[in-house]
Amino acid sequence: MLDSVSFIAEHQAREVVMKYHYSKVMPRITKTCVGGYKDGMLVAVCTLGYGVRPLHTLKKAFPSLEVKDYLEIGKLCVADEMPRNTESYFLARVIRLVKKSLPEVKLLYSWADGIIGKPGYVYQSSNFFYGGYIWTEMYLSPDGVRVHPRTLQGISDGERVGKFKSRAYGVTAAMGYKKYFGLQFRYVYPLCDKHTWKDISSYSPFSWSRSDYPKDKDCLWQEQIAKGVRAPCGKPPFATTQYVKEKNAGQLPLFTPCSIERKIQND
Repeated sequence: MLDSVSFIAEHQAREVVMKYHYSKVMPRITKTCVGGYKDGMLVAVCTLGYGVRPLHTLKKAFPSLEVKDYLEIGKLCVADEMPRNTESYFLARVIRLVKKSLPEVKLLYSWADGIIGKPGYVYQSSNFFYGGYIWTEMYLSPDGVRVHPRTLQGISDGERVGKFKSRAYGVTAAMGYKKYFGLQFRYVYPLCDKHTWKDISSYSPFSWSRSDYPKDKDCLWQEQIAKGVRAPCGKPPFATTQYVKEKNAGQLPLFTPCSIERKIQND
């Protein structure tokens, strides 16, 4: 399996993500990264940080917590040549490392991209709690490349609406872009003790379960066919599942491997 797991630099994680992950866009807010090694080679990566709206994401699911209480899994990938169950083995080691090194973190949070047909099997096999889903959206360019709504606001032919250009249906359709909707599945792994988790989850508006996990059949899609009108459809016809690259936004301070080592020594 893996010989060792340790904190690594972001540029090391980026190299593995660019080579093996289905989406090559790195998370906007990365605080630390964990790597897994086999025979001296970096073959597994997990980035930890936040999505675009950290406080909004957290408070919607766990109103009693603050941003400092959680980390979100941004990218999780393993080299293609590794055994199939390496991801769940690696994720278990990541959980153990974060729990030991960052005891103030109470939860690991993640989303599974049902919109591209991934219901989150690695989280299910790793005993994460499942907390339902949201509908999310994306566009396909005329040549079948995924385009994030934020990116389309920058390349749109439409008029500027405030800080961004319009992505109204008439504008994007005229550009040859199709808009699709799909599911994102919500997962969380408590790093705190059972009593604390029970208290935290009691304030959540969502039901958290280690059963009734979503499967392939639960991935659903809709296509926008007119202004304000959606129709059920099959999986969008991706030429590639990766997004076109976006410009990086400002990031929060990074927990570097060195800073974490110092923290461990001082605890």
